[in-house]
Amino acid sequence: MPAVHESAAEAAILNRLIKPNGADFTPDVAEALLKLDFDQTDRTRMHELAVKNQEGVLTQAEEEELHTYRRIGYFVDSIRSKARISLKKHV
Repeated sequence: MPAVHESAAEAAILNRLIKPNGADFTPDVAEALLKLDFDQTDRTRMHELAVKNQEGVLTQAEEEELHTYRRIGYFVDSIRSKARISLKKHV
C-alpha cells in the first residue's frame, strides 16, 4: 500500500480508537494530556527535516523519520483535541 494510503488508513484507525470529538477524559487527565508536547530537540529536528523535504533532498531514512514525526504528531493532536473537548464539558 502506498504511503499516502497507509497514512489515511492509520489516521482513520486512530480516529476510531481515540474518538477525538468525545469528551470522556476527567479534568485531571485532560489537563495532563494537554501538556504533552515535543521537546525543543525534536522540534528542531522536525524543522530540519521539513526544510530538506521542501528542498527535495531527504534521504530515504530521513523521509521515514519525517513520516514518523507526522504520525506521532497526529496522534498527539488527536489526544489533545479530545482533552480540550473534555475540559469544555466539565466547565
